[in-house]
Amino acid sequence: MKPALNLRLHQQLALTPQLQQAIRLLQLSSVELEMELREALESNPLLELPDEPAEAAPAEAASGADAPPAEYETHTTTSETASTESESRDADEDRFEALDSTFDMPSRSNSSSDDEFEAQEPEQQDLRDHLLWQLNLTPMSPRDRAIAVAVIEAVDDDGYLHEPAEAIQQGLASLYDVDADEIEAVRHRIQRFDPLGVASRNLRECLLVQLDAFDGDVDGIVVARAIVADHLEVLAKNDRARLSRSLKVGSDQIDAAVQLIRALDPKPGSSVSSAAPEYVAPDAYAFRHHGQWQVSLAPGCQPQLAINRHYESLIARAQRDDASYLRGQLQEARWLIKSLKTRADTILKVAQAIVRAQSAFLDYGPEAMKPLVLKDVADEIGMHESTVSRVTTRKFLYTPRGTFEFKHFFSSGVSTVDGGSASATAIQAMIRKLIDAEPTGKPLSDQGLAEELNRRGINVARRTVAKYREAMNIAASNERCRLS
Repeated sequence: MKPALNLRLHQQLALTPQLQQAIRLLQLSSVELEMELREALESNPLLELPDEPAEAAPAEAASGADAPPAEYETHTTTSETASTESESRDADEDRFEALDSTFDMPSRSNSSSDDEFEAQEPEQQDLRDHLLWQLNLTPMSPRDRAIAVAVIEAVDDDGYLHEPAEAIQQGLASLYDVDADEIEAVRHRIQRFDPLGVASRNLRECLLVQLDAFDGDVDGIVVARAIVADHLEVLAKNDRARLSRSLKVGSDQIDAAVQLIRALDPKPGSSVSSAAPEYVAPDAYAFRHHGQWQVSLAPGCQPQLAINRHYESLIARAQRDDASYLRGQLQEARWLIKSLKTRADTILKVAQAIVRAQSAFLDYGPEAMKPLVLKDVADEIGMHESTVSRVTTRKFLYTPRGTFEFKHFFSSGVSTVDGGSASATAIQAMIRKLIDAEPTGKPLSDQGLAEELNRRGINVARRTVAKYREAMNIAASNERCRLS
């Protein structure tokens, strides 16, 4: 074989560092973006926050009950003339500059004072902490207090004590030699802590403790105690006729007792949650203005960064190595600012496309949700589906009907008799509405729900109804009959 030279043409997509940065910023949530910008401000001397004006000009109050806060920049979903867009953009930029910094980050020239304290999140209290706090307020001997601590530590998240007395005795062996009766006596005292019934061995005991807290003259209390003590299995089957025969009482008394039992908490520990609350900051706002749905970006989606002019002016006077470093940092700063603008513009385009597609949902509710897939939005805004997928992840849109993740507005469709389609979200809303309106004691089966939807023009099978019902955590018809 002889060596030879060949000329070949081909196309190749190169992911430049600038493109990689834009893609990475696009998929970040608002909280992650804030952390990213904090790190960038600390590591890059060419970046700074713009100076805040002395006084912020008051923004005009938006009209309409659904209008967002006046400081948010407004972008209409309808097309306007170029001159109107330019004037509106200039006015919006002036208002946005008057806002406080999106991220409460001091500039490099400001040093934090020792007298300033950062706001601290309240420490979350779990069930055991809640019980130990009550224990510290309860007078007890050191021996009983040690037993109580051991019992509380053995309680599970639902509030039940499944650990046997022998295991608690072994755990206390190094401190005290206790017997099972002492453990039971202390456990009964803990059962009266808040929430009532905690540290119970089983459901029957838990419910009886809660019933003991009622006055003796409460309607149905005597029958309720009898049912929980001896007929809990019959109650689970909702066999009220059998309960009436066994207890030799009328149906009215059974109904009053069952209603009282249903007001009890079968899992008392679950009422004291140890999970930290999650807060969602919307990335965009949808609101009606002058009869049209409009979209505005939250300030968190368009953080303002600027080039530090002092360090930029030093590049020409710096030595070779320092000048090379500063030029590299300047290029990175410009890339970051451009990437942030691209991110904000892309989120705005996707939010506008979603609002245009789902305006019926905003007007009439979940039953009017239309089928929508990523390709529909990608084709409308002229971007790839992967880009739309990144934008819709962990981004939230505020609407008058609530705050939803962008992905909430995407769902597959089911055909209708008139040749159209209905979204899965709309069908789920219809199913929930039918179940809420079903007669007491006569719940609709999945087949009955499917037939009712078919009569309304929705071509849906029974198994599809069952899938949607389970996705909404709604019990089957036989279970709903027992609970009715």
